[in-house]
Parts: sequence; C-alpha cells; structure tokens
Amino acid sequence: MLHRSWIRIALFVLSLALLGGALPAHAAPGKWPDKPVTLIVPYAPGGGTDIVSRLVAQKLSELWGQSVVVENRPGANGVIGTSHVAKSSADGYTLMMVVGSHAINPVLMKSMPYDTNAAFTPITRLAISPMVLVVSKKSPYKTLSDLVQAARKQPLGVGYSEGQTRLTGELFRQIGQLQTVSVPYKGGSQIMVDVIGGHLDMGFTSVLTAMPHVVGGNLRVIGVAADERMSIFPDAMTFKEAGLGGVESLNWYGLFGPAGLSPQVVSQINADLRRVTSDPAVAKQMQDQGASVVLTPPAQFGQFLTAETRKWAAVAQRGGIQPE
Repeated sequence: MLHRSWIRIALFVLSLALLGGALPAHAAPGKWPDKPVTLIVPYAPGGGTDIVSRLVAQKLSELWGQSVVVENRPGANGVIGTSHVAKSSADGYTLMMVVGSHAINPVLMKSMPYDTNAAFTPITRLAISPMVLVVSKKSPYKTLSDLVQAARKQPLGVGYSEGQTRLTGELFRQIGQLQTVSVPYKGGSQIMVDVIGGHLDMGFTSVLTAMPHVVGGNLRVIGVAADERMSIFPDAMTFKEAGLGGVESLNWYGLFGPAGLSPQVVSQINADLRRVTSDPAVAKQMQDQGASVVLTPPAQFGQFLTAETRKWAAVAQRGGIQPE
C-alpha cells in the first residue's frame, strides 16, 4: 500500500511539473513574429512600391529572424490585393504596402469592396516622394513658368495614367487657370514615350518612372509638386515658386494591417522600422528612389489619410470628375 501511495504521489508531482512547464507558453503572450509575415503589394512587380517593399522586407527579416515575404496581388488599381488584406486575420502576419491611390480610389470608384477608413489599421506612412511634371528634352518650355504662361494662352495636353496623376493634373489646371487637356494612358511608361516623341506636351508621373528617361537625356523634370525642390532634380521649380501654391501631390508609401491589429504589434513595427531605416545604406537606397523616409505615427497617418481623401474629392468635384 505504501509503495502504491508513493507511486501516486510521484505521478502527481510529475504531472504538476509538466503542467507548470506548459503554462507560461499559453498564459503569456508569445513573441511576435514567431512565423513568416506576408507583405501584400497590390501592384505589379518592379514598380516603386514593390522595390520599396522588398527593401523593407529584407531588413525586417534580418531583424526579426523571420521571413517577410512580399506577395504581389495586382489589379483594379490596388483594390484586389487590398481587399484580400481587409479580409485577413488581424494577427500581424498579413500586412500591406500601398501608395496614394489608396486614398483616391474611393473618390473615383462608384463601389468599393471595403471601407478605406474602417477596414484597415494604419501603421505608418513610411516615405514620401512628390509627383513631378516632365517635358521632352526638346520641349520649347525650359521652365515651369514658361509652360504655365503658354498653357494660359493655348490648350496643352497633359498625360495621366491613374487616379493620382489624373487629379494632380486637374489640380494644376484649376489653380493655374490653364487650358490644359487631360489625356488618359494605361501606364506611366506610355506617357513618357509620347512626351519624348513630341506627341504630348507634358505628363505627371512618379520620380521612379521619370528617372531612367531623365538620366538617358530624353526628358526634363520642370515641376515638383512639393514645398521644396529635390536634390536629384535641382533645376526643377516647385509649383509654389511658379506662383501655383497649393499644387502639392505626394506619392506616399503607407503600411497597413487589417482592422483590429494589436497596438503592441503596431508599436513594435514602428520601432523596428525606425531601426532598419536608420541604416545609412537604406536611407541612400530610398533617396535613389526619389523617396524621403518620414515614418508618420499611426494616429497622425490615419488623420492624413482622411485629409487626402477629402482633398482629392474636392478637386474631383470642382472639375466635374465623376466616379466610374
């Protein structure tokens, strides 16, 4: 009997030991991330968002000791991939990187499969890069002021390829009181071809799209839609310098998660992004993309997003641009 009692006691003690060892893993929250993270890029590979996302993903993978896998889900100006994230679990393992069109889609689209403000958790506006206005190297308009004066006297074509470039051109027309005519294109590269060939007077585009043609000597950047000039285009005036204050249009790279993402995860991602972007090599790579790291805090980023949508909605309304 005594022998059996000791066996029972030993088994009971052993079970307590095993249970005690298991409790901390369940009672305490686990370290995040403890498995690979998917970063959705709702645009085609090779574009500016894809390049920036892969740079960030590589650095975060090194820091976290977990893979950050960039997954491209292009279509419908970002809506397809973004919709996927809206339906994903808010556990921090599905994130997305978007650009300014994310705030403009609700303005130009009749119906959306998600609520842009309610379906996502803003994490940070990682970086900004202004829209630029380009003309052919052979263009008679040597400065932005030259072009503005000409566009007040005669109709000039301005190309656009998506929502933000379209509304930036419309804002330019409104504030400058110009006779510009909007010309739609399926992609920014096609705009560059027609501007270089002299078939189109000018076009709004991103720094990334313009850069190869500027370096190749076929294009000139004459306008920067920001408050300050850019070091990579030192001769390009800001619109404010040309008397068109208010023509500001920033390409921005924004990181989001699904609605309900843990504040602790949001805080950690922000802190870790500050660590990886403090690397001079990363800052240099971003600068080469024409982007400046800003790392806007989550609450401020959310406010910016709301303000952007309102701003571009007002531009569309004044210009009679209806959602399609």
